[in-house]
Amino acid sequence: MSNTGTRVLVAVIAIPGILLLAWLGGYAWALFVAAVMVASLYEFAALARARGAETQRGMMVAAGLALLLVFLHERLSSDIPALLGGGIHWPLQWQAFLWILLLFTPAVLLIELFRNRPGPLMNTAATVLGALYIGLFLGSAVGMREIFSVVEFHVGPVFGTADLSPAQMTQLDDWGGFTVISVLAAIWLCDTAAYFGGRAMGRHKLFPRVSPNKTWEGAVWGFAAALAGMLAAQQLLLDYLTVTQALVIGGIVGILGQLGDLVESLLKRDAGVKDSSTLLPGHGGVFDRFDSFLFVSPAVFLYLDFVVFA
Repeated sequence: MSNTGTRVLVAVIAIPGILLLAWLGGYAWALFVAAVMVASLYEFAALARARGAETQRGMMVAAGLALLLVFLHERLSSDIPALLGGGIHWPLQWQAFLWILLLFTPAVLLIELFRNRPGPLMNTAATVLGALYIGLFLGSAVGMREIFSVVEFHVGPVFGTADLSPAQMTQLDDWGGFTVISVLAAIWLCDTAAYFGGRAMGRHKLFPRVSPNKTWEGAVWGFAAALAGMLAAQQLLLDYLTVTQALVIGGIVGILGQLGDLVESLLKRDAGVKDSSTLLPGHGGVFDRFDSFLFVSPAVFLYLDFVVFA
């Protein structure tokens, strides 16, 4: 089978499952994001190793998963005390975030002190970067889905009341699933349009030092496709968004998604490899497939939290 055929086959198998998990949300989506995170962190560690840095993979994974759990704070603070019969003091979300950072950073430094590996500065820097770049950024993909579950704080501008009916609760959850699906679809549309638009019309190199084949013409096609995708999603699925808000999210996807791809290309070029791994036939590694989503997720999460639901 040709490389293009392999890419299409893997996509046809994987995409429906990813969209289903995004629709289900909750722990199902969180587990999927956690799996993507762990795989991406191991691939990031391999890139760092190619440049002579020995990351603390276990610490990166532990910190990344802990940061992901922070975005599940409201769900966990409700479910765990209920399961154990109550009486548990649960930290606030910002407290949990600070605890993780304040424990993780000195722990990495102390482990490096005693493990006696060459290049401790590079080792610790790469470990902290991996945990924040991949762990925190992917954790916000869970936050993007979970924000629709925090009804006490975020539904006022949408429904005008915090006392929701069952139908409104269902609508809110539907919006959460459709929002993540729409962002993913906009990223895929952006990538596809940038590729084919660049091949058909590309004349001016976008960033030859990092990615010689990308062009400004392809980037413009990708940006336009992301805008169109989010505008279509607003008209069909996301009526809680205004047209302007949908276009802003499309702009986030069209700009930050392509920048995220360039950032990962920079790391791979520095490591001297074409793909982060060969885990996904025809697609390279997990890190390769979710590099745009890494950059888009925190920006969309923050925009929803501080603008749309402000």
